[in-house]
This record gives sequence, C-alpha cells and structure tokens, in this order.
Amino acid sequence: MRFYGFAVAVGAMTLGACAGGEKQPGDTTHVAVDTSTAATTTTTTTGGAASTTAGSTGGAVAMAPITGTTKTVNMVGDAKGYRFEPANITVKQGDGIKFVVVSGGPHNVAFDPATIPPDVKPQLDANMGTDKMGELSSNMKTNNGESVTVSFGKIKPGQYPFHCVPHLALNMKGVITVQ
Repeated sequence: MRFYGFAVAVGAMTLGACAGGEKQPGDTTHVAVDTSTAATTTTTTTGGAASTTAGSTGGAVAMAPITGTTKTVNMVGDAKGYRFEPANITVKQGDGIKFVVVSGGPHNVAFDPATIPPDVKPQLDANMGTDKMGELSSNMKTNNGESVTVSFGKIKPGQYPFHCVPHLALNMKGVITVQ
C-alpha cells in the first residue's frame, strides 16, 4: 500500500516538472471575460507582438417552466427486473415528467448526449434543474418516493431516448416523444 502512495507521489512530481516551460522576457497572457455577453477575449504578447482572439461561449440557458401537465413515470426495480413504467411516453411541448423512485434504487434519469440534437441539448440540460451529476444526467435518488422532474418547455418535437445509469445494462431505458 505504501508503494502505491509513493508511486503516485513520484508520478505527480514528474508530471509537474514536465509541465513548465521556458518563458521569454516579455511573454504574457491576459484573459478578459465579459460575463454579461458570455464572450472571452484572450491577448497573448510574445516579444512585443500581440495577437487577440475572441470567442463566444454561447451563454447560459435558463430552465423553461412547465406550462402544461406533469405526467408520472415510476422507476422500479423488483423480481421482474429494472424498468421505467411506462417506458415510452408522449408529452406535448411545455409538459413535464416526474420520475418517481418506487423500488430498487438508486435510480436516476439520463439522456445520452450523443442522441440529443445539438440545438436541443442546452435547453434539455437546463430543464433538468441543478440537482445533476453531469450533463443531461440527474443525481441518484435512493429512497422510495424521491423524484426527478424534467420540463419539456422549449424542447422541439422529436424522440428523446433516456435511461437509468446504474441499471442501463439491465435494460432500464425508454423513449420520450415530444409533440
């Protein structure tokens, strides 16, 4: 066990030593971030010559409220297996879905970023709220009765596959169709 700790420490020191580089006199980098427009400007000066690049981070997307009905999907794990009930559900734009742990937790609700259109991804992620473990993935809910509510406000019509991360290998998945 001590050997592993020593190996990790030596590896960290070695990588740290390689990370540096020689700086030339007059080399500086300044980063200015304007949070009101989500724009970033970087100015790099090398030996008196300056270059400036600007980029946009796209800005934050606000959560769209539920303006329609909220449907319930149960998250179940029992002798019959792990599943969402119902696994396939249709909602209208503006509706919400409340995913409730019924048994067999922990469960969560996640969308595979590769299956979500790029223009929908930021809004869907925002509509999942802030109780998340990552992009398009809610935190784990362990106790019966705990829930995750997702708004489908401002989500364009289409089909959105979803799953439970810890039970994906056990086929706990479904599809939400937004009309």
